[in-house]
Amino acid sequence: MNHSRWRLAREKALTGEDGRSPELKELDREISLSMALAQVVYDRRKALGLSQEQLARSCGLTQAKISRIEGSDTVPTLPLLAKLAKGLEASLNIAISEEDASLTLTARDAA
Repeated sequence: MNHSRWRLAREKALTGEDGRSPELKELDREISLSMALAQVVYDRRKALGLSQEQLARSCGLTQAKISRIEGSDTVPTLPLLAKLAKGLEASLNIAISEEDASLTLTARDAA
């Protein structure tokens, strides 16, 4: 792609006119949310110094399930998210609106 085409593609992306179908945009949104969950689970697990196996035991899950979550290979259910939050000693907050979705993991105070 030459520079003029790159500039045009960038301008379209910045203005929201990227030519993608609504279905592709929704898929991107779903993938982004899944990847955000994977990253916060991985980061928190590492911060706690836990292996996937140790986290799985504390959550009542299998190591394979933790691996799939961290690899963005699964769509977790609400009960599974609750188990994850408990095992990660944190609160998991997911905010979803028509335009955006965000995910945060907040460590509970050790008191």
